[in-house]
Amino acid sequence: MPDESELIFVSHAERDDQWAQWAAWHLEQAGYRVELGLWHWRAGDDFVTRMNEALEQASAVVAVLSPHYFEPGRYTEEQWRAAVARGGRFIPVVVEPLKPGQLPAFLSSRIQVDLHELPGEAEAVKALTEAVRGRGRPEHPPAYPPAAAPGPQPRFPATASASSVVWEVRRRRNPHFTGRDEVIGELRGKLLAERHAAVQALHGTGGIGKTQVALEYVYRYREHYDIVWWIDAEQADQIPVHYAELAARVGVAKPDAGVEFNARYALDELRSRERWLIVLDNAEEPERLETWLPDGPGHVLITSRNPGCKQIVPGLPLGVFSRAESLDHLRGHLPTLATEDAEALAEALGDLPLALAQAAGALGDGMPPDRYLEVLRTDTAQLLDHDKAHDYRSTLTATVTIAMDRLEADHPGATAVLRLAALLGPEPIPTAWLVAARDRLATVPGDTGDFRWPRPALQPLARYGLAVVSPDAFQVHRLTQAVVREGLDADRRDALWDDVVSLLTAADPGDSELPESWPRWSALAPHLTAGMTVLCKRAAIRPLLLSAARYLVRSAQWRAARDFAAGLHASWSGHLGENHVDTLHAASMETWAMEGLGHDPDMLPRVRDILERRRATLGEDHPDTLDSTYDLATALHGIGRYAEALALHQDVGERRARVLGEDAPDTLRSVQSMARALTVLGRFDEGLRVTFDALGRYRATLGEEHPDTLRSLRDAAASLSYVGRYKDAYRTAHEAYERIRAVMGDNHPETLSAAHGLTMAMTALERHTDAQDLIMDTLRRLRRDYGESHPNALELTTSLGLVLARCGRPEDAHELLTDTMEQHLRVYGPDHPGALQCALGIGLTLHGTGRNAEAERYLRDLRRRVHRVLGGENVIADNTTRALAIALAAQGKHREAHKLIAYVQRRAPLKLPVQRRSATRKGRR
Repeated sequence: MPDESELIFVSHAERDDQWAQWAAWHLEQAGYRVELGLWHWRAGDDFVTRMNEALEQASAVVAVLSPHYFEPGRYTEEQWRAAVARGGRFIPVVVEPLKPGQLPAFLSSRIQVDLHELPGEAEAVKALTEAVRGRGRPEHPPAYPPAAAPGPQPRFPATASASSVVWEVRRRRNPHFTGRDEVIGELRGKLLAERHAAVQALHGTGGIGKTQVALEYVYRYREHYDIVWWIDAEQADQIPVHYAELAARVGVAKPDAGVEFNARYALDELRSRERWLIVLDNAEEPERLETWLPDGPGHVLITSRNPGCKQIVPGLPLGVFSRAESLDHLRGHLPTLATEDAEALAEALGDLPLALAQAAGALGDGMPPDRYLEVLRTDTAQLLDHDKAHDYRSTLTATVTIAMDRLEADHPGATAVLRLAALLGPEPIPTAWLVAARDRLATVPGDTGDFRWPRPALQPLARYGLAVVSPDAFQVHRLTQAVVREGLDADRRDALWDDVVSLLTAADPGDSELPESWPRWSALAPHLTAGMTVLCKRAAIRPLLLSAARYLVRSAQWRAARDFAAGLHASWSGHLGENHVDTLHAASMETWAMEGLGHDPDMLPRVRDILERRRATLGEDHPDTLDSTYDLATALHGIGRYAEALALHQDVGERRARVLGEDAPDTLRSVQSMARALTVLGRFDEGLRVTFDALGRYRATLGEEHPDTLRSLRDAAASLSYVGRYKDAYRTAHEAYERIRAVMGDNHPETLSAAHGLTMAMTALERHTDAQDLIMDTLRRLRRDYGESHPNALELTTSLGLVLARCGRPEDAHELLTDTMEQHLRVYGPDHPGALQCALGIGLTLHGTGRNAEAERYLRDLRRRVHRVLGGENVIADNTTRALAIALAAQGKHREAHKLIAYVQRRAPLKLPVQRRSATRKGRR
């Protein structure tokens, strides 16, 4: 006998857990302690921790090898690599032939045991135990094997089709089944976790594949059961008939007892047996199942569209495929399907298994993917009423239509809500919207004062599998929506759109400038987008549409904002006219989104055009005209025309003060923008004074946490740096960063801009390592969310190069800045202010690497270019002059260097050697 302290860890793929249990059982019978996740690990345990503990304690690892063991992404790879790395015994037990080259080179030299080649279970048990213990030479003649120990034990997998198994599954295994491994594994684990009368219910909407999962579970684990009995439970009154048939099959039925009594005899028999599985498929009325749930040491699996089943038995919700599962499913049917076509189909079909199966059938019969997608957009219901998928009861259209017909007869209010939801987006719909708009929903019958609302409408939708309902929202799949929409006549559709407007306007989240409203806007915006074509033509919802566009800009969803605003502008240009006030609002917001996305050569002409239209239709001092003048000043600032921008900001600020008031938010934005322009023009003392004036007034009128106040605080830190108050600048920058991050989140551009400002304050205090760490983290976030070529990312990369140079790494800095300049030239051109700032950094790194003559030539040329493009009175020009003076002095040309330094210090005294162009793009409104 082995040492009782010897522990064997059994490693296996999920699909081989019958083999694993069989091996573990017989190793325990041989006297070993065994660690098997299926037996010893509980739901909720940390898998990695349990695995490491087992590997650490085990004296040997028995690996149950099959092709499944080496599938990509499986945890089994971590197990065998860890076991080999620890140097312990690793015993490969092959239970299914491996494909050529599948066994890793690490394991090919290990002696392995091939159980699948052995004639029977006795030989397999002997081979397994000898592999672990070693054969050795017996001291006495081997005895005849004893009888099996009492109690249940896993059956040898090779005997899965034994004639003694009672099998009643009239559906063949789906040869095209893919995915759902995690669901099936979780289902298996939950059933095994219960030692007595284990019941699990799979519930989900129609077409989600509940029956398919149950069927795959049955075939995958059939070797574990002596009785497998599949019952179609859709008609609850027929369930006893199926149990009576089971009673006859197991020999306990009495000819004269009748169906009810024989059904009870079957349940009594199950109570005394082990290793049985009862499947109750498509149970529409789970409350009627309670009296027909078997008791005893077996398993019950229920499938139902009705989530109410989880009130009776433990439930496992089944959702749509993951995108990876959808792609695997399509490729399994259509191996030559292009990846981009598979992605497009999965997206359009919402990863719904039934729809994917139907699509695979249609494409397999010769329908091109592009044509399928086109028809799906225009004739969804008709398309999805053809090509019934293998082993599904009906097509998706039929599934939805049948459920709707039943719903209409019994719950007209629920049907009305479903039709309403069909005109919205496929995203979750907050139930609070239904409550807020109840008395304005003309198409929804029933008592508007019913305190239970909206439960009477939503519960039937869930019960019939037409929606997923949670305590605070409900959701209808996009294809269900499409089938419902196509069944609407013109008159009903028009009345429903009136109710959609009522529903969405009742859900108005409030001021889209404020971050606390953004989660509510996030829930609303997709539904506005989904119905934009129709909603644009309804005057009552136009203000909400414009507020949604503003939300998308403020929350930095710039591509979505541009597309949304462009859609509004195009629709209203044709419907209301190009000069209508709302049309011009939409056009203006489109330019805001363009600015957020980066330098766009079309933006300045667009801004000028909007301004001229507003001047002509509204007058010079109308608030909308002043907004456009402000936009023009901001656009000019962004391309380096700082003096023009300052003049316009001063003019707009004065007129806004007169029209709107001295402390109106728009007036203060003009004041803050004036301060930025003054700073970038080198008028640092004036910029500091105006910045703190704006900050004080923001705090008094909008409060400490308003985004405009926080942007002003961030700008104040930069202004303090420019006048040499570096410690005050650092404290202010740190406060701004922490507060902006708390209000807007870690990854909002305003937060990242504040982080950039903090790195500049750190650099001024010679805290280069801290600055470098923060820049690297901020740059990673910027690149991930907005791309490597976004102006903010390039600006930050330039700052990183300058920090590297000051940390004594000029060669690394030069290489980084050279690469950054190539991106500038490719995307924005050589005269963009960001490109000129990057070029200044390159000149400084040439000096830092001792190439002073080259630096002199480079900086003289850059200085001429800066003066030509931006003029001579701005910080980029001043810093270029300083850098040139440094290169000259390094070559002993002190007279010219001193002359240049004296000139620029008289014009704009500055202690920092490099300007951070923090004010050119941030906080524009």
